[in-house]
Amino acid sequence: MPQDLPGFYYDPEKNRYFPIKGPIPGTRNTSSVHTQRPSSKPDQATEKPNICRRKGIKTAKLLQVRELYGNVVTFNKWKCNFQHEYQKIQASQPMIWKYQNTDRIGDGALEQLHVDILTPEGQNETDVLLTGSINGSLSLYGVGKVGQHFDYGVKCMPDRAWPLITENQADCNKGPGHIWKPSGASILMPSNISCIKRAGKHSAHTANNGSTIQRALTLASPCKENFACLCHGTNLGAALVNLETGVPSWVCRSKSDVFSQQFDQSGNVVLCGLRNGAILTVDVRQKQGFSSSLPRHQIRHPSHKVCEGSFQKFSKQWFEVKGNVYPSHTIFMPSSVSSLVALQFYDQYFLASSMDGSIKLYDHRMTQRRALQSYEGHVNSHTRIQLGVDPSERFVMSGGEDYNVRIWSIKTGELLFGAKFMNSVPSTICCPELFEVPDERQNYKECIYGQKHSMGAWIGSQDGLFYMHGT
Repeated sequence: MPQDLPGFYYDPEKNRYFPIKGPIPGTRNTSSVHTQRPSSKPDQATEKPNICRRKGIKTAKLLQVRELYGNVVTFNKWKCNFQHEYQKIQASQPMIWKYQNTDRIGDGALEQLHVDILTPEGQNETDVLLTGSINGSLSLYGVGKVGQHFDYGVKCMPDRAWPLITENQADCNKGPGHIWKPSGASILMPSNISCIKRAGKHSAHTANNGSTIQRALTLASPCKENFACLCHGTNLGAALVNLETGVPSWVCRSKSDVFSQQFDQSGNVVLCGLRNGAILTVDVRQKQGFSSSLPRHQIRHPSHKVCEGSFQKFSKQWFEVKGNVYPSHTIFMPSSVSSLVALQFYDQYFLASSMDGSIKLYDHRMTQRRALQSYEGHVNSHTRIQLGVDPSERFVMSGGEDYNVRIWSIKTGELLFGAKFMNSVPSTICCPELFEVPDERQNYKECIYGQKHSMGAWIGSQDGLFYMHGT
């Protein structure tokens, strides 16, 4: 046993003494302070990102402080941005409504579109909601006052689902309005619908897995020469289909199923999330051809431990892919990739979730390093659950297998909200998007902050359709 030296402690692993930093050795409170110090640091670390919300600061108090001190406010020696903290308070106290007669219509896919319709007053712009179910039903719903001029169709009214009790009853009465389903606005697809994405300004395309390909996911994007393209993710790889000519072309072949996809802003690169946890970066700028002409790549899985008796060794696994893939940009998640979402403000950033409960933020320029941010609390073991990002790209939300819906801050990773208000898995989430930037000199970020908007999201499950927005 090493001898104790005043003012030093012994590290058995490094076999040496290290000085004790802090109070002078030999004082009365040296041992007590030294033992209590490690426990105080986590409290400070967890308290910092929750300054306003954990201290019970209400919106009225935050507004008062802003009027006195400006946009940068100070609480307990910590400075914070008023706009950011105000949005956090809104996200942590959302209002949620459930729509009547919407069971099992949006548990497969959701997409909100902005379209033009003809009414007795003329042509008007409005929002419509496309819903896809796992039983193959594809439906269209008008949002808001679009159906007030028509006598036919089904009107679905909202009922408050969360919170059940509130102090301010006036806020609860501000419902989102009804949704309206015209007669004949539903069709039955050959198989379950897994994804709906808009390819152009006013169009959308759906994916189903009723063909010889066992699993399919469709993603739409504008391609070169202003042609719209569909990218199919299947159990055989990813294929690109030109909507003008209908000619398909394999861009990636793999024995691991493609569960999720996401185009970058240029439309030249698509991220493919595989069953084995790999996220591939595929360049879709190539000539039409067959899969045999695609270049081959051997990509190595991360090493994992294999126990043999009393010994442990690391095994190396490789899997083969074909296509214009960047092997050095490959990212591996612990389990099958469930959802991918690219950010618009920072075009190199994207969010990814896997079927072990992991949600992470990555930078495409630093794929060899660890994730930039992790989001704790997500519950998922085998279900394909979508991620949703609000238009301001400050919050990410997702459902869980414990029937809870959670909201995190993208920047800090702080869990702002988590509650159960349904009895099934909230598998689909759709947030409104910025349709177009009116002025070319105005960037995306300036445009979205100039518009009047609040955090809103459509949530689909077997229990029905839900709408959530911040207070």
